[in-house]
Amino acid sequence: MLAATLKKEIIVNKIFCLTLGVLLFVILMSLGAFVRIPLPFTPVPLTLQTLFVLLSGLFLGKHLGAIAQISYVILGISGLPIFAGAGSGLNYLLGPTGGYLFGFVLAAFFVGKFIKHAKDNLFSVLSVLFIGDLIILICGILWLKFLLGYSSVKLLSIGLIPFIPGDLLKAVFAASLYLKLKTRLKEIF
Repeated sequence: MLAATLKKEIIVNKIFCLTLGVLLFVILMSLGAFVRIPLPFTPVPLTLQTLFVLLSGLFLGKHLGAIAQISYVILGISGLPIFAGAGSGLNYLLGPTGGYLFGFVLAAFFVGKFIKHAKDNLFSVLSVLFIGDLIILICGILWLKFLLGYSSVKLLSIGLIPFIPGDLLKAVFAASLYLKLKTRLKEIF
């Protein structure tokens, strides 16, 4: 009897858990922006944010994952210094990383929507995550093209190629974590 009582957890209510999940990912996105590695050949730094974008879609689903990303962007443009490099404000959104920020929202939505159709294996989950990451990168380079007018080769060299190795590692980590926690996540979120 005591063992059954100890195994039972108290979840106050589903809305509380969902709200807490969104808040958690806004905080993780903010912290991920501070893990920033500037690259001398591109105005876009390496950050941990793409990991948390992918995880927000996996853990929270399409709507709440996107809401977490929208909330992060709104807090940043409203003046909280939570963007990479402790940036904030509307001007930051209109800078070189603005396309990636928009891509965060689309990628979280995509991952949350299509993970439901993925099989329970690493390859299937990684396929969804790779496309989600590609959404972020494409939004980023399209914005860089609009903003800076660089050639396609230059855009690929500053906005896509440098990020692929790290993003692949982040996707593998996110997929592994998701597969390990998938059953429990359904109970919580």
